[in-house]
Amino acid sequence: MGKALHLYDIIRRPVITEKTDRLADELNQYVFEVHPRANKAMVKKAVEEIFGVDVLRVRIINMPAKISRRWRRPYVRVKAWKKAIVTVAPDQKIELAHP
Repeated sequence: MGKALHLYDIIRRPVITEKTDRLADELNQYVFEVHPRANKAMVKKAVEEIFGVDVLRVRIINMPAKISRRWRRPYVRVKAWKKAIVTVAPDQKIELAHP
């Protein structure tokens, strides 16, 4: 098996869009891009230790690559990545800096 992942390797960056802002406000859910080898337990531990919150639930989604065509040849426009939707306890918040 490979080398163990550090907490800051597991969570790569927060995903900040209008939809994720609404999820954070209404459902107390936050979206992060995570390492491809990360699982739910690793993501939960990393979020709890980095942000100091109680995580209730983690959902992980593998986002497929976006492929386009140029002169009949397919090429990858956006690489495949993995995202995690983390639900935090109702009385807690994660402060994310907007770009």
